[in-house]
Amino acid sequence: MQYKFLFPTYRNRYCFIRDTLQQYTPADKFEKGLNLGTGEGDYDAMLAAHCKSLIGCDINEQDLTFARHFNQEVSNVEYQVENALELSFPDNHFDLIVSAEVIEHVGQPHQMMAEISRVLKPGGLVLMTYPSLEFPFTYDPINRILSWFSDQHISQGAFAFGHEYLISPPKFREWIIAENLTLVKQRNLSGYIVGLLEMYWTGWVQQIFKENAVNVSKQDKKRLSIRPSKKAPKLTIVTDWILSLDHKLFKNSRRAIGQGIVLSKN
Repeated sequence: MQYKFLFPTYRNRYCFIRDTLQQYTPADKFEKGLNLGTGEGDYDAMLAAHCKSLIGCDINEQDLTFARHFNQEVSNVEYQVENALELSFPDNHFDLIVSAEVIEHVGQPHQMMAEISRVLKPGGLVLMTYPSLEFPFTYDPINRILSWFSDQHISQGAFAFGHEYLISPPKFREWIIAENLTLVKQRNLSGYIVGLLEMYWTGWVQQIFKENAVNVSKQDKKRLSIRPSKKAPKLTIVTDWILSLDHKLFKNSRRAIGQGIVLSKN
């Protein structure tokens, strides 16, 4: 079962990428696509349907081993180990780059954006999601209150999932301008209702059950680890209803758990 679809934040990111691809994919598909930070390969079957060829890359070889098995029937995807800060691909190589919840893990996010710009063809598209520093109070009240007095935070809530830092939208805009990238579309992903429903417990669940809970290059195998399958749970319909209501109420709010981004290269 693809249990991740029951988590509104994950489902929202997945649907943003899916719907954006449907909107922007050319009639003859993207020639070359890259999933930068593919993890367990959850997105790759969907992405491969929009590309003639797709590379899924990640710094974690154990996740890539699972992804190869997970998508073994997808003929136009291949996997390789890559560091997002030093990609091995030539300049101007990809027509499409997708990177979901990766930039907050690399340590030098501005350098990752420089590498994305370097390997993207002029006129190519980038689809990204990232966790926002401007998250709703209902998602992580402890770290929001701490932010009023210092730069310190606890490793829970918005700073769970191996997040040592979150992405500031104004700072992100500075990075893309510096790398000759243009913002085509930006969307709030998950507001106050989703924040309230996922307050803290999702981070605890990931720490207990997810194989690579903090998204590092190597990890110890867990006894209780759960890997996803492709079958969507029936309760996904409830998740989608929650997301629809949350978006209607808070789509224009300054606060959001994450941002969905579409960029083009000049």
